[in-house]
Amino acid sequence: MPELPEVEVVCRGIKSHLEKKRITSVIIRNPSLRWPIPVNIKKILTGLKICKVTRRGKYLLFDCGIGTLILHLGMSGTLRILPSNAPPQKHDHFELILENRLILRLNDPRRFGAVLWTTNDVMRHPLLMHLGPEPFSAAFCKNFLYEKTRGRKTSIKEILMNSHIVSGIGNIYASEALFHAGINPRIAAGRISIDRYDKLVCAVKETLKCAISAGGSSLRNFVNSDSKPGYFQQQYWVYKRNGKACRKCGSIIKQIKQGQRSSFYCKNCQK
Repeated sequence: MPELPEVEVVCRGIKSHLEKKRITSVIIRNPSLRWPIPVNIKKILTGLKICKVTRRGKYLLFDCGIGTLILHLGMSGTLRILPSNAPPQKHDHFELILENRLILRLNDPRRFGAVLWTTNDVMRHPLLMHLGPEPFSAAFCKNFLYEKTRGRKTSIKEILMNSHIVSGIGNIYASEALFHAGINPRIAAGRISIDRYDKLVCAVKETLKCAISAGGSSLRNFVNSDSKPGYFQQQYWVYKRNGKACRKCGSIIKQIKQGQRSSFYCKNCQK
């Protein structure tokens, strides 16, 4: 699933093509995504101008003045900017045709993505209202994590992946950030000191920043809006490096299961 860096890369890639542009038409080839695409979305969106494109967690938000279009890439979705005469491909389910003769096309083989519309405050939408703070925000700090985890027996890895605590951090970047902070993913979040949380917050922010600079991670089929892959996977220290030597100390990287997800860590570097 695309995580925060991949969604941020897409957001930055499409902004200049979409902002201040009017939608001239909408094509729905398959409305059956994770939630059905609203049946009246074509009538609603046609003629509207996209005022602003932003991201909240793993959601892309298109402010259209009278309402907001919410897009989520699901497990396998990609958004691409293409010329208006680009022939549709298999799994191209939804697209916006713009006045600048470009199209924004959603391709989603597994159909776990979402295309939704709201005229209310988008931050009060059920999918967004319970999200934790953005990792890059001032609200995500050592004090916040320390206070949120007092008495918690849940592992710190699972805490980082809980979108109600902090939004957008997925499996890849939780594993990498914990390595750089020197924290074992299995340790109970409530046992971590505020000084160690200071290191972890810094590691999360720096890991995500580096991933965005590298264009995200291209595992499976992720590409950005220009159909280019990301390269952050070339910089992994632990993720999917199980059985290989730690780049820092030479110990063998371990793989375990946590909350039905794989975790990767160095038992020597992460305590």
